[in-house]
Amino acid sequence: MFCDQCGSQLQVGQGFCSRCGKQITGGVVQLSHPRRSRVGEHIRLLGILWLALSAFEAMGGMAVFLLANAVFWRSPGGPPPEARAFLHPLLSFIGVLILLKAAAGFAAGWGLLQREHWARMLTIVLAFFALFHVPFGTALGIYTLWVLLPSDADKEYEEQSRAKLVA
Repeated sequence: MFCDQCGSQLQVGQGFCSRCGKQITGGVVQLSHPRRSRVGEHIRLLGILWLALSAFEAMGGMAVFLLANAVFWRSPGGPPPEARAFLHPLLSFIGVLILLKAAAGFAAGWGLLQREHWARMLTIVLAFFALFHVPFGTALGIYTLWVLLPSDADKEYEEQSRAKLVA
């Protein structure tokens, strides 16, 4: 509690302000800060980090896909035909999978920044896959799970998502 004249801190049940001498009746101002949301504080950074990691994954996926089609697709003087017949489809498939994971990461990052209701669950699923992407994916996966996985995080995120819809 604080004095409404000088702002000094008061004890409970105190009749007069010890600093200015004002009598304390009903004019005591009690200040409290709004409760800060743990999810709200971290959600923007989380969205940006998912966009950044997805950009790196997209570059890697494009490199693998281009490697598969440049080196292992009818290139003269390259690997033997048996190796090309096996590696071209395999590397093309892996490149496409990496690109799909990057696209899902872009969607998750954008969804978190926009506070979309579906983005929390998508990001949690991607975080479990990112744990195997050492070292940056592991760090981002742990951070994502720490922010979004607790049960109170669901309520906080839904409140922010609803507030976005109202605004």
